[in-house]
Amino acid sequence: MRIIKVNAINSTNEFVRELYRGNTSFKPVCVVAREQTKGRGQRGAGWSSNVGDNLTFSVLYPKIKLGINHQFLMSASVSVAVLNVLQTFNIPALTVKWPNDILSARYKISGILIENILKNNEIAASVIGVGLNVNQTNFPDLPQAGSLKLATGNHFNLDELLKKITDELEEKLSNISAEDKSKILEEYAGRMFRRNKVSTFQYPNGDYLTGIIRGVTTSGRLNIEVEDSVFKTFDLKELKLMY
Repeated sequence: MRIIKVNAINSTNEFVRELYRGNTSFKPVCVVAREQTKGRGQRGAGWSSNVGDNLTFSVLYPKIKLGINHQFLMSASVSVAVLNVLQTFNIPALTVKWPNDILSARYKISGILIENILKNNEIAASVIGVGLNVNQTNFPDLPQAGSLKLATGNHFNLDELLKKITDELEEKLSNISAEDKSKILEEYAGRMFRRNKVSTFQYPNGDYLTGIIRGVTTSGRLNIEVEDSVFKTFDLKELKLMY
């Protein structure tokens, strides 16, 4: 995969969207920024990162072999790809906190934001944004934030990490198919944070729900057992998993 390095930009996701601009014939490309001034995460949250300590990058990927009703399969595959790479570096207690925050133990080390570009009721291209805390060790006012260095005590080579992640992404996405949805969802669910454990969730109005995560649906809705054999599903805007 071609990698473009930039010093400082507002957002790598916005940058690769400009690279696309309706172009239907291109190869995967990754843009990595030493500094990202307006990085975004899920629910519109910002992504803050010390300059030069971490990885902030976006991949522009051409049309994948999925319909728009199977978009979550891509999200699940990207999360698993990042987990697979981090496992090779012996990062402890890796899980994915629904929908695609990567944790080491209870600390968030990576956030993923995927924005699919739709055209004629198809996925024309995908923008995959990844923020990975690597060598940063101080996170003021972010008690749940962690990094690879904090988890292991080791200093990491950013270029090596980036190459391994982009290679794994290409491998996963080039072979993705809705026909493999059961396999993809099972692999994702098997690595979910707090799966099969009694957990607390919060509604947007502040009310709480107690239940057990059992997995996700094909569309990416969180499947929760709220009573014995009574299940409910929720999307990202309907429920928040508390730590």
